[in-house]
Amino acid sequence: MAVAGFAHYNPRGTGFFSPFQGRHACTCSPRVSFNEKKPLWPVASLVVLTGLNLLDYLDRQILAAVLPLLRKELSLTYEQAGTLSTAFMLGYFLTAPLFGYLGDRVPRRWLVAAGVFVWSLGTLMTGHTNVYVSMLCFRALVGLGEASFGTISPGWIADLFPAGKRNNAITIFYFAIPVGSAIGYLAGGWIAVHYGWRAAFLCAGYPGLLLAGVLFILREPQRGASEVGGVPLPHGPPPGWRVYRELLGFRSYVLVVAGYAAQTFAMGAFALWAPTFLYEVHRMELDAANFFFSASLAATGLVATLAGGFSATAWQKRTGTGYAWTLALSAVFAAPLAFAAFGTANLVLSKGLLILTMFMLFLATGPVNTLILETVPVRMRASSMAASIFAIHMFGDLWSPKLVGYLADQWGDLRRALLWGLPASLVVSAFFWCWLVVETKRKRSASLSS
Repeated sequence: MAVAGFAHYNPRGTGFFSPFQGRHACTCSPRVSFNEKKPLWPVASLVVLTGLNLLDYLDRQILAAVLPLLRKELSLTYEQAGTLSTAFMLGYFLTAPLFGYLGDRVPRRWLVAAGVFVWSLGTLMTGHTNVYVSMLCFRALVGLGEASFGTISPGWIADLFPAGKRNNAITIFYFAIPVGSAIGYLAGGWIAVHYGWRAAFLCAGYPGLLLAGVLFILREPQRGASEVGGVPLPHGPPPGWRVYRELLGFRSYVLVVAGYAAQTFAMGAFALWAPTFLYEVHRMELDAANFFFSASLAATGLVATLAGGFSATAWQKRTGTGYAWTLALSAVFAAPLAFAAFGTANLVLSKGLLILTMFMLFLATGPVNTLILETVPVRMRASSMAASIFAIHMFGDLWSPKLVGYLADQWGDLRRALLWGLPASLVVSAFFWCWLVVETKRKRSASLSS
């Protein structure tokens, strides 16, 4: 069954055939791709990009790890502290569409390398400033650099691996989220306690300035290189800015991103305020709170991301609905667990429930990003990732850290602000992803009956 004239449902594989099969297929004779001639090259590229993604999330979470000490030195309110995260998100999601446009048209290696350099420079300068407004600008600069890397790298990986292996590769790439975040919390908190919060930003920023050059040892794959039949290229130039309007015609894509935005609303506020919640509400020491959160994040994120990604791949091959079901079940179970975690006054119980909540949330990491790439045509992959980044942050964690901080200031109660904001957004995520299951089943039934 055709979807908006581009993609065709595939009940056995990822859910969608290549958009350039059929009437848009390349008429040239099949040829062996560089990926097939150099089978270790995709693995080496994946390792490098995953390592840089780990550094990406390490830099991103340094702020949350040092936030109590930073607030104290600069005399910031909860709302002002939350605005630092909002500044990052503004730089991140406002520039993502531009990098998506460029990522489908120009060599990606330069864009990714520039992104690594810029976000590292912003992290470094955050540690050098004493002025709140300057800090907002430098956090926005970090967001700009990470937008380039985060928008373009997944499409690069998709062009390295065929459909049957793609979700596993993307899962490995995104397992750097919990591991990198955990290192950011743990190392950032420890450095802040022993050497000051500024030292944490400096230690995170300098390595990225050096590692940006690693990208130039990689050979960039041709767009569509891993698709069936060699290297399928569309007829005519890629679409212009209207590509973002065309994405709205893919219902499955819209449902994936809508649920992802609601989940990101919860996770953004959770990531910034969780260590502070343990520190101020449950009276844990700051380094102990950061250690617990980072260790839990690393353990649950690593296990859940890999388990969710690999099991979803097997489930998808058997039923054609495995990716959608993994997303739906993760949100359905995470919502009540989060409510209970913030609601209980028992520290041990709260910590245990936070671990279970993180585990459920990370189950969806691989499949959600795979669906963002595979529910649209190959020629729109960078644009689809850019549009998703824009949407999930515009309607998600751009506002949630600041909103939780505002409510905490108004109510004088951080627990209450977290309790009523985050679980509700996970309920919204569950709604959209359950709808995605229904839509995927409908397309599968229509395909089997045709």
